[in-house]
Amino acid sequence: MDSSKNQISFINQHQFFHDPQQQQQQQMENHKNHQISFGLSSTNPENFISKENNGGAYDLGELDQALFLYLDGQDPSSSSIQDQRQNNYGMRPPTLNIFPSQPMHIEPSSTKTLRRLAQNREAARKSRIRKKAYVQQLETSRVRLSQLEHEIQRARSQGFHVGGNVLLGGDQGFQLINRTNISSDAAVFDLEYARWLEEHHRLICELRNAVHEEQLQEDELRIYVENCVVHYDNIMNLKGMLAKSDVFHLVSGLWKSPAERCFLWIGDFRPSELLKIIMCQIEALTENQLLGMCGLQKSTQEAEDALSQGLEALNQSLSDTIIASDALILGNNNENMGNYMALAINQLSTVEAFLRQADNLRHQTIHRLLQILTTRQAARCFIAIGDYFHRLRALSSLWLARPRHE
Repeated sequence: MDSSKNQISFINQHQFFHDPQQQQQQQMENHKNHQISFGLSSTNPENFISKENNGGAYDLGELDQALFLYLDGQDPSSSSIQDQRQNNYGMRPPTLNIFPSQPMHIEPSSTKTLRRLAQNREAARKSRIRKKAYVQQLETSRVRLSQLEHEIQRARSQGFHVGGNVLLGGDQGFQLINRTNISSDAAVFDLEYARWLEEHHRLICELRNAVHEEQLQEDELRIYVENCVVHYDNIMNLKGMLAKSDVFHLVSGLWKSPAERCFLWIGDFRPSELLKIIMCQIEALTENQLLGMCGLQKSTQEAEDALSQGLEALNQSLSDTIIASDALILGNNNENMGNYMALAINQLSTVEAFLRQADNLRHQTIHRLLQILTTRQAARCFIAIGDYFHRLRALSSLWLARPRHE
């Protein structure tokens, strides 16, 4: 009896281990029970391929791994299986958790993060507005320059000259002296400069109102400041166009008011004097800003001195050339006199280079202020500059309108 029971038991064991289909079915049932418990206990199920079938979740990768381990005589529930499963998860590339059976785990953003995102969106919106206004200003300037070029060409073709009293100065209404020998290019420039003064007065008034508006944001105020900077660049471009044909009209200062001509330096204002005006008007400068302004004053003064010395040397050389040509005229040496006059003309052409360098220094000084000062300080700076030249033009108007006694 015992031997028959042992034989039946041996046959059952032998049949179990040699029947692959029955063995695989038993393994799948065990693994399904294990997978269900594992899926319920997992808090972050990701990086595996799954499907729904009869309410259970099957991991094909883990199923194959368990089968191989079982065939090798290992226990699928051992700790080594868990370690290998974790290693397999680490080796697989991250995938999106998009299956409906698995909830999305998203941590809510903090209030600080939401506030920072809102600030970034607002700053981006204002930046787009500022860039759009700046591009529109540049486009307007380009159109104005194109119109000026057409006016110059039309004036040249018609032989246009301006005589009598030319009215300039925008709202100031002062009159220049009688000029009958002005070139057509200079006449067009004077008309454009009068328009520039009117536009400049309007921009300064808008900037002043913006500074006094307490609720105006920094980015919105910067738009007004940049409009003033672009407007200064426009007059520099106009002067550069006229310098090619009539540089002496600019150097003489006939396009300026009488009071402004008293402070003329190589065709316009001195940048160092401009910085003195600014230093008297701007308050609450930080230590770095103060050092930057002092450094700018020093470098500007050195550049002015170098240009002044170079222009003085040019004047002396031109004077010597003229004196030498006078001696040749007395000796009736016409051939050598022509050579000296050609040399004098070449020396005069150097004046254009000095004017361009002086305008470049003025341009750099204005743009350097924007790098040193804050937006509100720069706004007050341009208001102070505008008021200074406004008073000079007003003084010129009063001087020309004064009663004359015999």
